Amino acid sequence: MVANASSRPKKISVIGLGAWGASLALYCARQDHEVLGWHRDEAHLSAIRVSKTLAITKTCSAPLPENLKTTSDLSQCRDSDITIVALPASAWSCVLPSLMPLSRGIMVSATKGLEKSSNTTPLTWAEKALKVPAERLCVISGPSFAKDLAEKTPITLVSASSELTTAKEVATILASETLRLYPSNDPLGVELGGILKNVIALAVGMSDALGYGPSTRAALITRGLAEMSRLAVALGAQRQTLAGLSGLGDLVMTSTDDQSRNRAVGLRLGRGEDLKDILSSLGATAEGVSSAELVEEIAKGMSVEAPIVSLVVKVLKGQIAPKDLAHTLMTRPMREEF
Repeated sequence: MVANASSRPKKISVIGLGAWGASLALYCARQDHEVLGWHRDEAHLSAIRVSKTLAITKTCSAPLPENLKTTSDLSQCRDSDITIVALPASAWSCVLPSLMPLSRGIMVSATKGLEKSSNTTPLTWAEKALKVPAERLCVISGPSFAKDLAEKTPITLVSASSELTTAKEVATILASETLRLYPSNDPLGVELGGILKNVIALAVGMSDALGYGPSTRAALITRGLAEMSRLAVALGAQRQTLAGLSGLGDLVMTSTDDQSRNRAVGLRLGRGEDLKDILSSLGATAEGVSSAELVEEIAKGMSVEAPIVSLVVKVLKGQIAPKDLAHTLMTRPMREEF
């Protein structure tokens, strides 16, 4: 059981200073917490220190707060009240073992991808591989762009842990007038919502690029949510979680707004661009690309029907063209909606 949060400033480490990690570090510092941001590239950190500016995106940056320090030494991040991990899922297994042991505090995942070596969610991997107790693990997820958080746009997220007290503590520490968090005891469902919606967003992006319009977009989002829910429930998550902020909310945002990297990849695939060229020029991680095949693998292993996911995988592998995705879905055998 984690103790109740107090009003005093906390020591918070943010592992990974990409767009989302940088925005989280900036946000926490603005709430008067003592923040230490980790990045592996010392040259990148040196540029931050010299410019005294934290770049969030190409069009969004902010002055570096005095209470936000940076380091490339993971050992400096071990003694924190909260350790927020904002790394791509592919980096968890190569970075986080060097962070161990965490002497205390809560590890919070801000990652929306599957850990590839184990094909599990980040928190599942952390509990098994890093031996972090489940009651000290939490995930924050929901419809949110880094730029919005940095620019103080009102945002709502879910804070989820198997120990509800932990979820509430994280929600209390991070909450402000611009960020509201809803505690949940379904971390698996919250993680899966953030992972699965990226794959559906790829399909929606392709559809929009092909000019199919709002009717097809709405159908893909709705049927995509059905796939997400089926798979999440089969894995042990709560169905209602997928209908909330970390499921439906994030799915709608990621599928429809052009700030979304996964939507951007789908749009470019739909316009006929080569996947390798898209990824080399993207400048950031689109987790749906790396997650799609892993999600399909899980769905097949659980005997869960996931036709949109399977067709996205075929497009990514070059086995079918984006235009074939809609035709294949529309000509599937009839079945009841629920």
